[in-house]
Amino acid sequence: MTHEDAELAELTAVAHAVADAARVETLAHFRRPDLTADSKTEDFDPVTVADKGAERAMREVLAARRPDDGILGEEEARVDGSTGLTWVIDPIDGTRGYVAGAPTWGVLIALSNADGPIFGIVDQPYIGERFYGGPDRAYMTGPLGERPMRVRSTRTLEEAILFTTFPEVGTPEEGAAFHRVAAKAKLTRYGTDCYAYALLAAGHVDLVIEAGLAPYDIHAPIAVIQAAGGVVTNWEGGPAHDGGRALAAATPELHRLALDLINS
Repeated sequence: MTHEDAELAELTAVAHAVADAARVETLAHFRRPDLTADSKTEDFDPVTVADKGAERAMREVLAARRPDDGILGEEEARVDGSTGLTWVIDPIDGTRGYVAGAPTWGVLIALSNADGPIFGIVDQPYIGERFYGGPDRAYMTGPLGERPMRVRSTRTLEEAILFTTFPEVGTPEEGAAFHRVAAKAKLTRYGTDCYAYALLAAGHVDLVIEAGLAPYDIHAPIAVIQAAGGVVTNWEGGPAHDGGRALAAATPELHRLALDLINS
């Protein structure tokens, strides 16, 4: 094993430990009748004790095992490290679904540098599925065991399954752009947050189009999808890891068709 391979193995072991810690905290509160949610905004952007507890547990693992790395998370202040590496974490992506008892939320973990994510994990604790993508491989584990991941080979919109989280997508203009693609797609589904990106990487859907993202919403999905052979950019065709608007596609051909419609 080379030094680079050993370093990657250690870093991914840390990432899995972070995901394990988040599983404990999120499952402790999921579907509990006494779970309450506070809103960060007037239009109900919820945060729960599970969000806060999971991120705290994730940061404790990182503080113990990677104290010199940076951390960018949703619930607590950014930590600037000295290694050039930053852990980009979201303790519950899809808190609305979590509050509603739907098992389509996830825990997001990515290790990134200035160029974007190096590897990432999308974890769904209740179902017991974990999706990993990095420079070494792309695979998932779950109730049916472990298997490699590869995106589908879909190249036309007429064959494509499309996902987004909110029917309105974002602004009226962003919604109109999304619906130009949806009008051509074979099937459009809504509401699965980060789980849609995992389904794309695992070869079940073909497109995910979203707006209004924060960096911690998209770093892990980028890594997982790219490792599985897919494409993720912003709506201009550039890097998406700063958040904002994202277009994920199974193939370059499908990505180009969707990008052209979005910008038409």
